[in-house]
This record gives sequence, structure tokens and C-alpha cells, in this order.
Amino acid sequence: MGMTMTQKILAAHAGLESVTAGQLIEAELDLVLGNDITSPVAIHEIEKMNVDGVFHKDKIALVMDHFAPNKDIKSAQHCKCVREFACKNEISNYYDVGEMGIEHALLPEKGLTVAGDVIIGADSHTCTYGALGAFSTGVGSTDMAAGMATGKAWFKVPSAIKFNIVGKPAKWISGKDVILHIIGMIGVDGALYKSMEFVGDGIQYLTMDDRFTIANMAIEGGAKNGIFPVDDLTRAYMKEHSKRPFVEYEADADAVYDEEYTIDLSTLKPTVAFPHLPENTKTIDEVGDIKIDQVVIGSCTNGRMDDLRIAAEILKGRKVAKGLRVIVIPATQKIYLDAMEEGLIRTFIEAGAIVSTPTCGPCLGGYMGVMAEGERCVSTTNRNFVGRMGHVESEVYLASPAVAAASAITGKISGPDEIR
Repeated sequence: MGMTMTQKILAAHAGLESVTAGQLIEAELDLVLGNDITSPVAIHEIEKMNVDGVFHKDKIALVMDHFAPNKDIKSAQHCKCVREFACKNEISNYYDVGEMGIEHALLPEKGLTVAGDVIIGADSHTCTYGALGAFSTGVGSTDMAAGMATGKAWFKVPSAIKFNIVGKPAKWISGKDVILHIIGMIGVDGALYKSMEFVGDGIQYLTMDDRFTIANMAIEGGAKNGIFPVDDLTRAYMKEHSKRPFVEYEADADAVYDEEYTIDLSTLKPTVAFPHLPENTKTIDEVGDIKIDQVVIGSCTNGRMDDLRIAAEILKGRKVAKGLRVIVIPATQKIYLDAMEEGLIRTFIEAGAIVSTPTCGPCLGGYMGVMAEGERCVSTTNRNFVGRMGHVESEVYLASPAVAAASAITGKISGPDEIR
């Protein structure tokens, strides 16, 4: 029986010739990730273990991004805990204020994730790195602790769903529209504990930033991971950002999939997920007249250069609607600098937006954009659960940077083609 991309990676890291769906394995880890919320729990757990330090100081990444710069005393205590642990164990990849970024944009940029890796992170959107052809998945903080101590993790090998991507997308269609369309189609548990494997000729029209976005939100379909095959674009990205060797895996011709879907990019329209689940999708022509109070452009899902360029193209020479708050968050310091050099930051500020240091802040209702009762936000983030960005009676509408920027101008949920 043939294996999928994910199954081949897991077999290799478990030292096995083959694995099958449902099989329990112990696999070697290439990277263990934690942030300022999840790492303190893991650190307290590892302190209870009878271990001398961590398994490899270069294979752990600790990123202060959710509440950093510290928003209050509790977040300061969390960051202090992680900072002291990183110093004590000489963790090479510790990122704090001044060199931090949103973890799932920062790690690929720093070259810490490459094709063929097995990566765990105490953050559900660790599945982002599947865009590079890696197996990456979110785990709990206790699993993170075990990973830091031993360099290994237990997995149940997932079965898979194949998504055959075909066609060429229209101008404003991005990876966010693709993944919202898919989640709207299969539901938030449609890929529960499965691997979402994206293949097909249409992938050539998806940028690396598109692919990061799609893999990032695999968890919103319930998936264990999302993964793309390695192509010339992937290779170019890894060679630019990393000095690490990588291994490419392709699914066998007789690999078994639980379901197969075809996604024709040429038929997609800008898509919005209504409250309070990512599966509650409508295309832009179905939205209606929904006034908003806030727009957030950023996050681990849509805070990369392509995202900022698209938003700036729409906002350039225009003004944010009166009474609307627009928050733009470059995902890393490098992206911030690149956006500044391209003039994108000036475009945002002149339009009436504010630009923040890299942070997850508003995505989880942390800070830098918490909403009050009855307020509505169009956000390029990944979740719109009840109370996700603030008050339990606020509403979050998930959308692409193009829709978010267009909505910022009109003051209501709007598509980019509505801007004249």
C-alpha cells in the first residue's frame, strides 16, 4: 500500500520502512516551538522531569509574540520565565522584543523550517510549515515539554484528504479565499485528525505566502496538518532563507485518501467567514450591507509581504472610512522594514490606519484591538469564535487582505472590485 507525503515523512522520522493510517509511532523531531503563552506551562513541566537540560539547544524555538511587548504584569512574568529558561539552556533560537515576529512567519523566514522536517509547536497554527513540504502540527504544552526534553514525540499516523488544485485565480483571489472556500465546503471538523494534502497544476499560481496561509488554516478544518509538495518556488524560498539540507517527499501513486476534492481556482470569489465559525462562509456577492467598526490586517495567517502589498494597493491614495479603526500588523521585523522601504507603511498611515510592532495581540483578544460589546471587525486572522477578539457580543468576519482593505475604505464589508 502506498503512502501519502505526510506518512512518508513520519515513517522516515520513526525509522520505519512504511506506516499506515492509525498506527502509533515515536518520531524524531527537527524542531520544537513555543511562545510566551504556552512555553511557561511546558517549562514548569520540564522542571518536574529528571532531565539535564534540553535535547538540543539549536532545535528549540521560543518566540515572544502573543503579549509582547508585555501588555501587563502577568505577560511580563510569562516572558521573564521563558527568557530565563532560554538563557539557562543557551537556546539559540530565542526571539524577544526587537528581533521577534509572529512565530509562524518568523520561523520560515529565519530558515528554521524546511521540507521533510517533523515539527511540533505548542500553538495550533504550527501546521503553517506544511507549505514548505514539512510535517508540522500543534501540540499541548506537556507534549512540548516532552519534546524539548527528549527530541521525540508520539503520533497517531493520520489518514489523508487530497485537494486537487486546478485553474488560475482572478486578480484579487488569494490563499485566504482558497482555504475559506475549502473550510466552508468541508466544515470545521471535515478533516478531523487528517492530513490535508494539496496537489495539482493550480498550485503554480499560488505564491509561497498563499501556501503559508492555506497550510496555516488547515487546523480550522480540524486537520492534523496541511502539506504541499515541493516545487521550484519552494526550493527557491528555502535556498534564500535557509542553509539547512532538505528532503522532498511525494505521495505514492497508490496512496490511499479518505476523500478527494477538486478546487478550481478560476471559479472562486472573494470569500468571508461570518461569525462565529470559519465554516460560515459567504462569497462577497452574498454578504449584504454589514457595517463595521474595525479592520485588522496581519497575523500568522496574513501578515506577510504579499498581504501588505495587496492591502496597500487598494488603500493607496484613499482614506479609511470616518469612525473606523484600521490596524496593520507586519508579521516580522524584516517584513516591517521591507514594507517601510517599499513605502507601504506611509501608504497605510496616510490612509488613516495605524501600524503596529509584530504581535498576535488582537487575533486572540489580547491587546492592540480588543473589541467592545456590539462591535464588528473584518480581520485577516484565522478564527472568529464567540469572544475571540474581545466582548462575547462582538463579531469577527474573516477575510483576505484585499477584502479587509476594501472594507476599510467603505466602512462596510466590501470586495476590492467595489472600490473605484
